[in-house]
Amino acid sequence: MVIVISLGGSIVAPDSADGPFLKQCAQLIRSLIEADDQRRFIFVVGGGGPARAWQNAYREVCGDSARDEEADWIGIMATRLNAQLVKAVMAEWCCQDVVTDPTRSEPLKGKVLVAAGWKPGFSSDNDAVLLAERFNAQTVINLSNIEKVYTADPKKDPSAKPLDRISWADFRAMTGDEWVPGKNVPFDPVASRHAEQIGLKVICAAGRNLENLKKIICGEDFTGTTIG
Repeated sequence: MVIVISLGGSIVAPDSADGPFLKQCAQLIRSLIEADDQRRFIFVVGGGGPARAWQNAYREVCGDSARDEEADWIGIMATRLNAQLVKAVMAEWCCQDVVTDPTRSEPLKGKVLVAAGWKPGFSSDNDAVLLAERFNAQTVINLSNIEKVYTADPKKDPSAKPLDRISWADFRAMTGDEWVPGKNVPFDPVASRHAEQIGLKVICAAGRNLENLKKIICGEDFTGTTIG
């Protein structure tokens, strides 16, 4: 059983690396592997605070001449730094290098595989979708700093309501199809389009609630939004 987790950079490194969270996460993975030896985990790690800070600095310096592709590469490098940290934390179960091209990934050799951003044009969410397709996973668990998907941005619209479930068509109508580096949406529009095409399910949930993550993995009732 392959479990793909898109681990938002805002969880791993909201401003700087969150060591206590990573320690708790590793303890959870240990317990889940010990409980079921057939489980395999793929973590696809985002850029988080460092990516946004470096991208903002680039745009401030270059102004109107700033290019999305350059901003994307800056974000990608942040994902790779965060992913290398996650790999080191999971070294007991992860014997392969950080994956930076999901279309060329090797067969799973350990219990854990860690991946990072690939190339401009989308976020690491899309890499998670491609890896789920590659390893025949039916679901991507998308962990971020939001507990559920809302009908609108709750910071801007006080009437926004949380959703337990939403179709891909309705979700994409809310988020659009265009990717902009650093875009703040529950799930990358490019990744959403491909996930819908291949019939993939995505569960969005709060990344710091590790007990809730355990419930998702174990098939129990959980707090979050199912897309698809």
